[in-house]
Amino acid sequence: MKMAEVAVFYDTEQVKIGEQCVVNELHITMYELMQKAGTAVFQALVQNYPDARSLIIFVGKGNNGGDGYVVAKLALLAGYRVQVHHHGDQNRLTSDSHKAKQDYINAGGSLLAYDDLDFQNIDLVIDALLGTGLRGDVYPETCVLIHKINRLNQPIMSIDIPSGLYANTGFASKEVIKADITVCLIAIKSGLITGSAREYVGKLLINDLGVKALFCKNASAKGTLTYAKIKPRKPTYHKGNSGHSLVIGGDAGMGGALLLSSEACLRSGAGLVASLTDTTNIMPSLVRTPEAMASDWQNQEMLSQRLSWATALGFGPGLGLSSFARHLFSQISQQTIPKVFDADALNILSLTPDFDDLRILTPHPGEAARLLNCTIKDIEQDRYQAVQKIQSKYGGVVVLKGAGTVIYDGEQFFVCAIGNASMATGGMGDVLTGVITSLLAQGYNMTQAAVYGVHIHSLAGDLAAKDKPVGLIASDVIAYLSNAVYLSSNG
Repeated sequence: MKMAEVAVFYDTEQVKIGEQCVVNELHITMYELMQKAGTAVFQALVQNYPDARSLIIFVGKGNNGGDGYVVAKLALLAGYRVQVHHHGDQNRLTSDSHKAKQDYINAGGSLLAYDDLDFQNIDLVIDALLGTGLRGDVYPETCVLIHKINRLNQPIMSIDIPSGLYANTGFASKEVIKADITVCLIAIKSGLITGSAREYVGKLLINDLGVKALFCKNASAKGTLTYAKIKPRKPTYHKGNSGHSLVIGGDAGMGGALLLSSEACLRSGAGLVASLTDTTNIMPSLVRTPEAMASDWQNQEMLSQRLSWATALGFGPGLGLSSFARHLFSQISQQTIPKVFDADALNILSLTPDFDDLRILTPHPGEAARLLNCTIKDIEQDRYQAVQKIQSKYGGVVVLKGAGTVIYDGEQFFVCAIGNASMATGGMGDVLTGVITSLLAQGYNMTQAAVYGVHIHSLAGDLAAKDKPVGLIASDVIAYLSNAVYLSSNG
């Protein structure tokens, strides 16, 4: 997959390198680039808040604060009522930010202490406090200010990233600005699209300042946003061309997970789907989805036949942790067909670690923590690092689920920027297992199956949520999988 074909994202070090190359090749200064950034933010302000006439701008000591001063000057000259509060030691301003501050003051602007700000009749708050340079803990006094800003009950526009959100990881500090709009400058930062980002970023606007081609030529992307390119079917296609999907799971009392995975396989294009499960689930499976062939997983002859028949295998939904489940795990792990491990297959794997490059692992943060023998907080502090560690330890492709699902195949990162909170309900992971297994069976490679599968699953969730924004269940998403696959093959 070529990075240039799709949207990419960067970490802060890569952005710095790209920015420096831009100013060098264009023969401009960093201050001139700051002017471009501030102008872009002001234009976004005008476009998104056309009735706003009164602003409060909170600025910090870094270049993010300098962008804020540029916005303040432009707004002042355009006739806005502008109040600027500089947080922190003004003597520690970067040189470019100091110049931007002086330009604002020379244009007739002034700086106000927090207690001197007039919060009456304010239309918009601009956040230019911390930017992408945040590394350590946020100072207590800054946390207090962020808390106060969030309680103003006014629209907030953040410049580049909401203050308090870590730009490389999306991990939230103790206090984070809850922006209504974030204007991301030049390139998408990796912390804007995963972790806690969705809680704080609001609507994400991206402005490349007209230097995209030059920037991309000089900066190495950290990863790619997910997408799906499903091959259209030839008129002569038959069911054998679309692969044989096998799903194994569903202990007594947990058959629903298996049924969801099996049906998701079918709805996302698998030619033939079979399942091996506890006998109590066979009749419900035939009633719900007669197209899926359900058999007793204790029948060793049938198990051997199905494993020879399958072109891809999904393992784990509703599996349980019984001695029989562990016996199955041992057998499945020896198979040389592409596999998807989810749910209890991951929990058993965490107890008996092995390495397999023909396996896609789909943990949620809790399962990821068990795989790495750490805490969920450790996982969420850096989701990129977590998937790298899991992949290094267990092999294959790793899909770390959550808001902004992160995928890593040993070489590339991918992040899913679609999907919605209504999907946070039981069974969604089982559906994803079915989708990815189906794509593997259809002949997509490991990375494609994981990336396309996550994207199609999230797209189906977004389509379903339009009809059912409240009370969405996994079966609702299955009903939209065929639509999502169609959209992914027809643009």
